[in-house]
Amino acid sequence: MPQLTALDAQFLHFETATNIANIAGLAILEGDLNRADLQALLEQRLPYVPALRRKLAPVPLGLDHPYWEQEDDLDLDYHVREIGLPPPGDDHQLAEQVSRLHARRVDRSHPLWEIYLIHGLSGGRMGLYTKIHHAAVDGIGGADVLAALLDTGPTPAPPPTEEPEHDAPPPGRVEMLARGLARMAGNPAQALRFAAKAMPHLDEIPVVSWVPGSGVVAGLARRVAGSGRAPDLPALAAPRTPFSGPISAHRRFAFVSLPLDEIKRVRKGFGVTVNDVVMAVCAGALRRWLAAHGGVPHQPLVAGVPFSLRAVGEDGPGNQVAFMTAPLAVHVDDPVERLHQVREAMQRIKDRFALAPARWLREFSESMPAALMGLASRSAFGLVGQTAPPINVAVSNVPGPQFPLYVCGARLLTHYPVSVITDVSGGVNITAFSYDGSLDIGVVTDRKMVPDAWELARNLREALDDLLVAEENLPQ
Repeated sequence: MPQLTALDAQFLHFETATNIANIAGLAILEGDLNRADLQALLEQRLPYVPALRRKLAPVPLGLDHPYWEQEDDLDLDYHVREIGLPPPGDDHQLAEQVSRLHARRVDRSHPLWEIYLIHGLSGGRMGLYTKIHHAAVDGIGGADVLAALLDTGPTPAPPPTEEPEHDAPPPGRVEMLARGLARMAGNPAQALRFAAKAMPHLDEIPVVSWVPGSGVVAGLARRVAGSGRAPDLPALAAPRTPFSGPISAHRRFAFVSLPLDEIKRVRKGFGVTVNDVVMAVCAGALRRWLAAHGGVPHQPLVAGVPFSLRAVGEDGPGNQVAFMTAPLAVHVDDPVERLHQVREAMQRIKDRFALAPARWLREFSESMPAALMGLASRSAFGLVGQTAPPINVAVSNVPGPQFPLYVCGARLLTHYPVSVITDVSGGVNITAFSYDGSLDIGVVTDRKMVPDAWELARNLREALDDLLVAEENLPQ
């Protein structure tokens, strides 16, 4: 019987009225998708998508992490909803509707997902907004869930012939309590093991890395452990910005698509990676926004950058994600110098991650007593968010398929990620997804901190233009 990991449970526990752990995507389709056809497709394929047919089975008194319980009779009328945009049905109206939907928590008495068909979009298009709780999947897992509902051609593939796997039922209440008490008894030893494991990684952990001497201690611990010398990481203190601190309950969303061949042109011209270009474009966009809203800081922003811990081809359940912080050189005026600084910072992180993936978040979660995790998570988020947020902005880049996909015969034109903002990670999240020759970027902001998310989306286009001009002026 599957049980939530400690990290999965963290995404449940940190939720408040303002911190919402939904990850989502907005697909824009060519043509009109029929709700009945979509429900029929889901009816056929959901038995083969475990993350979408599981609901929470809480442990009495919260003494342990919840279990997953298979829901064999899914109410697709509840999970699949449809709404319409008033005329003219433009992209700004679509984004405003997604902003409202994304700020709503999912009902935990059902499997943790919802799909919205959005009709009335101009140009013969329609929107498909898919939301799932972060406790059920991480970013890569969410993309895999979506892929299970898509086809590579206009004609839907025939249903699988093999029998779908079925979860064993969760244990009874008495066994849940017994397991929870046993876990509690082992937590002190787990905490000690975490403390010992954490020593070589003190310079990776936000806030802790600011403590004087943490880098020296981490380096000594690595040498004692025989892990060799790893690239040093800078002690990053996040400057205060207009989007730092506790967020509100309201969101803004905007999106933009950038041609992937333009990204690759900059990559080739300056000898960097696609991810380096994406990070530099985000840095340039944020610099433009800050210059227009209170001033550019004299130091880098601190970006929270998630990394997947999944092996190639691995599709296991739950969250398998690491989290690193990276300097984002918004203080540098020249776009080429900014790109080179971003590249150097990302290379140091990759070299470090290759030697020892940053698993401290998962290990820290596992060391905490489950009965105290909810209160501890919310208290820590509130305290850190109000006093010293360690991160200014979350930035992520997820690779996707470079060929067209279809939903019930309707072609998928673009797919924009719609991600998470929190008190700790700041009021801006920029997530990119590459699909069919395009880099589709979703920008989520706090409505009070950054009222016009479209301004940031436009800045992303302008930041890429700056790099393209610089590439054109390179000596031949």
